[in-house]
Amino acid sequence: MTTPPLEPGSGVPVAATPLDLLEAQELARSRTFALLAVVLALNVLFLLPFLGGASGARDLFGAALVLAAVSSGWWLWSLQKDERYDAWRLLLVGAFWLGAALAGVHYFGVFSPVVVVLPLGVVFFGMTRDPRAQNVAYVAAAVSYFALVLGTLRGHEGDPGITTVGQLSPVQSMLLAAIVEVVLLVTFLTARAARAATVVALARHERAATFILHKEGLILELQKDLARALDVAGVGRFSDTVVGKYRLGAVIGRGAMGEVYEAVREETHEEAAVKLLHTHSLREPESVRRFLREAKTAAAIDTAHVVKVLEVGGFDGELPYIAMERLRGADLAEILRRDGPMTLRDVLAMLSEVGAGLAATRAAGVVHRDVKPRNLFLSEGDGSAAPVWKLLDFGVSKLATADITHTQGHIIGTPEYMAPEQAAGQPVTHKADLFSLGAVVYRALTGSPAFAGDHIVEVLYQVAHTMPLRPSSLTDLPAEVDLVMAIGLAKGPADRFETAEELGAALEAAARGQIKAELASRARRLLAVLPWGAAGPAEE
Repeated sequence: MTTPPLEPGSGVPVAATPLDLLEAQELARSRTFALLAVVLALNVLFLLPFLGGASGARDLFGAALVLAAVSSGWWLWSLQKDERYDAWRLLLVGAFWLGAALAGVHYFGVFSPVVVVLPLGVVFFGMTRDPRAQNVAYVAAAVSYFALVLGTLRGHEGDPGITTVGQLSPVQSMLLAAIVEVVLLVTFLTARAARAATVVALARHERAATFILHKEGLILELQKDLARALDVAGVGRFSDTVVGKYRLGAVIGRGAMGEVYEAVREETHEEAAVKLLHTHSLREPESVRRFLREAKTAAAIDTAHVVKVLEVGGFDGELPYIAMERLRGADLAEILRRDGPMTLRDVLAMLSEVGAGLAATRAAGVVHRDVKPRNLFLSEGDGSAAPVWKLLDFGVSKLATADITHTQGHIIGTPEYMAPEQAAGQPVTHKADLFSLGAVVYRALTGSPAFAGDHIVEVLYQVAHTMPLRPSSLTDLPAEVDLVMAIGLAKGPADRFETAEELGAALEAAARGQIKAELASRARRLLAVLPWGAAGPAEE
C-alpha cells in the first residue's frame, strides 16, 4: 500500500484522491487498533486468574491472548513505516485474534456476551480496502463460530463455558446461534456498504471541488481577457497617420509596452501589422531597448512558425516601430474561449508547429520567456494554404548566451505561464519556454489554466510550489497523459523534456497508451515528491 505525503508539520496525510484519503485513514485506524489490542490483551490476562471457570479452557484462552498480544505488538512495530502495511500482514494478526476470540467464546460460553467481539472484528476488516481480506475475515469468523456452537451442542467439545447452554433447548440454542450469524452477516455487509458509500461521497466531493476550481480558473482568465479586449478601443492615437512607409488604421492589439495597428504599406498596398511603443514607454530608455531587442530577435528568426518581421525603423527618430506580417485568424486564447478544450489530435498538431517555432528560436540563441495562449496564433493564410501556428511577441525575450540582461533580477513574463525559475527572477534557459509550453498544453487539453489566482503573488506561489489538478480529473484523458504532463510541468529544469519535439512524441505515445517505461518511471518519481493538486516542500 502506498500512502500520500504528509501535510508539513501536521502529520496529517495529504490525499490526492478519495482512495488516498481512505488508505490514510485505514493506516491510522490500524495503528490505533494494534495499540488497543495490546492494551486489551494485557488487561484480560491480568483479570483472567480471578474469573474461575474450567482451568483447561482458561489456560487455552490465556495462551491465545499472549499470542494475539505479541502479534499485535509486532504489527504495531511494523506500522512505524507506512510501506509495511498490507492486507495479508493484517490477516495474519487477525488470525491470532480470531483464535483468541474463539478461545474466549469457548471459555465464557458460546452464547455469552463475549461473542460481540466477533462482529467488532468483522467491522474492522470490512472497512479495509482489500475485498479479499474483507471476505476472508467474515467467512473465517462465521464458519469458526458456527463450528464451535455445533461442536458444543453435539457434545464433541463439552461446554466448559462460564455461561452454559444447559438451560436452553436445542431449538433455542440454534436460534441464538442463527441470530449471531445474522448479526455477523449484517455487520459485514454494513461495513462494506459504509466504505463503498464513503468512496462515492468522497469522489462526488472531489468532482464538485474540481469543477469549482476549474470554473474559478476559467473565470479569472476570462476576466483578464475581457479587460484586455475592452482596452482595445479600435481607434488609437496614431490611427490614420503615416509611420515610416505604413499608414496606420485601427488598433488591433494592446499590451503593457505598446499598441499594434493594422496598417497598409503606402507604395504597394501590402497589409501589415505595425507595433508602436506607448507614449509613456518612449520616455523610458529600458522600454525602448527592449522594443529594439524584440525587433532584432524576431527579424533574426527565419521560420514559418514565427511571425515575420517586414521592417524595423524609427529608432533614430521619435517613434520606433516594428512592421510585421498581417495575420488573419485567432490566437489560442480566443480559440479556447470559443470552442473549449482541444482534442489530443489538435493539440499534437499545434505542438508540432509551435515546437518548430521554439526550435528556431532556440537555434537563434533566444529564450522567448512569454509563451502563452495569446502569443500562439493560428494564421488562416491566404485561403489556399492550410492554417499555420505562429509564435508571436518577443518583447520580453533574452539572448540565451547573455550573461546579463536589462531585466535581470526582475520577474518578466505572464505569471500563469512562466516557469518556476523565471517566477523567482533567476536566469532562464530554453527549459523555461518548455515549461510554459507544458502549461499551454495543460490549458488546451483540460480547458482549465494550470495556475490561476486573484493576485500575482498567489499565482507565482502556485507556479513555484504546487502542482495543478490531475489533467484526467478535468476531462477524459488517458492516464499516460497525466505522466507526460507531470514531466512537462516539472519544477526543476533538469526534470523537464529537452525539446518541444520530445514533449510532442511523448504525448503522442501517451495517446496510444504506449509511453516509454523510462518516462513513466521518471514521472512517477516526480509525482511521489509533489503529487497532483498538492503543495510542495516550500510550505514547511
